[in-house]
Amino acid sequence: MEPVDSGYADVHGLRMYYEVYGAGKPLVLLHGSYMNIPLNWAHIIPLLAKDRKVIAAEMQGHGRTRDIPREFSYEGMADDVSGLLEHLKIERADVLGYSMGGGVAFQVAVRHPEKVRRLVVLSGVYAHDGWWPDVEASFATFTPEMFKGTPIHEQYVGSGNDPGHFPEFVQKVIGIDLKPYDWSKDVKNIEAPIFMAIGDADGVRYEHAMELFRAKGGGKMGDIHGLPESRLAVLPSTTHIGMIQRTDWLIPMIRDFLDSDLDSAPPTF
Repeated sequence: MEPVDSGYADVHGLRMYYEVYGAGKPLVLLHGSYMNIPLNWAHIIPLLAKDRKVIAAEMQGHGRTRDIPREFSYEGMADDVSGLLEHLKIERADVLGYSMGGGVAFQVAVRHPEKVRRLVVLSGVYAHDGWWPDVEASFATFTPEMFKGTPIHEQYVGSGNDPGHFPEFVQKVIGIDLKPYDWSKDVKNIEAPIFMAIGDADGVRYEHAMELFRAKGGGKMGDIHGLPESRLAVLPSTTHIGMIQRTDWLIPMIRDFLDSDLDSAPPTF
């Protein structure tokens, strides 16, 4: 599928690459660590752009967005996304993030709440200990050699980046998850409805996802109390990387969530 528009937005000293597909209500896609638009979204964009204006962005140092002398941070990338929306003259959008992009999505809603209508987070966390302990411990073991010959390394070089900077890129990206962070209070106070999806064999702790769902009105019997605006899904036999392959399950759930106008009032018997 070819974009109807693409280009660069000058935001906070960064030339941020983006592509736009389809027409309709705006939906922003935020990719995972080390990925770019085609790696993360090639098979998903055609499904979501049938009746939506899909804006896919490449984060700092990823894909065609060149790195700048600035630390990687979820907060900084969230501000970049806000700047992109201003560049595109979009006042408010739905935001969908996967993995690292999920963390960026949480921060967009925290730092720029007026710009987020609904939030979809796939296999993302809002605190460093949202990952299973062994997963969190594994981040410090990431090395550039692990990625040599993989699609991640190939797309980095294929996007015109200097191969000699790849080791620096790997360490800089993983650095954001080597420092403790906890946005629990701010994320639980997000006013926009949230749909959080994880796999049952994901890297995200079940309790972490459930804690947010409860804070957003979940954990009650809907037949008595009504449905909360936010939602939680645990996909069976689904890993962290496998999450974005589950389009047959995910796309209908995402579309239903974005299109719904839930009445949370209890039913009358």
